[in-house]
Amino acid sequence: MFTIFIIIIVALTSYLAFQNRLMFAKGAFIPYDIARFNQYYRFLSHIFLHVSWEHLIFNMLTLYFFGMLVESGFAFYFGKLGTLLYLMEFLLAGVVATIPSFFKNKNNPSYSAVGASGAVSAILFSSFLLDPINKIYIMFIPICIPAYVFGPAYLLYCVYMAKRNADNVAHDVHFWGALVGFLLPLLFMPELLENFISLILNQ
Repeated sequence: MFTIFIIIIVALTSYLAFQNRLMFAKGAFIPYDIARFNQYYRFLSHIFLHVSWEHLIFNMLTLYFFGMLVESGFAFYFGKLGTLLYLMEFLLAGVVATIPSFFKNKNNPSYSAVGASGAVSAILFSSFLLDPINKIYIMFIPICIPAYVFGPAYLLYCVYMAKRNADNVAHDVHFWGALVGFLLPLLFMPELLENFISLILNQ
């Protein structure tokens, strides 16, 4: 499964960066360095780095559980192009999700970020598009929430937390990554929206 391949690559590069802080510093998403020194590769390289084991494990577990669903769904709907679209979405979402942060922080030399959160959010929301009635379980809350309810609530939470700016989590990256994941498959197959609505109405 291609999801496993991505997890192995991200885990390996993140582990190497844990041991090599120079590698971490050179690969982190730093808008100031991108703007001043044209280091555009940082839009992509930060996806393959994480700040801690907890950060890495959370992202990779999410990618595993929802990525397998998306990978099989893309194979069903897009055939041989499914894997290519899956990889394109993962990388594109990781890049696009950081563009607003770039313009917001390009004059701030202290801002930096790492992680596959934008890319993983895209895969998560692609799974919601493909299976909107899938049950989502939240840690420490003993109830399940349908994906079509969880999705909008999660986006509102991201907007709220991004405005508060009270922690070190890039909530805006999660938001934009999620939008890419929901909308990109529709660009290639608009009929998926009809299927999405039908599944919700006929559950």
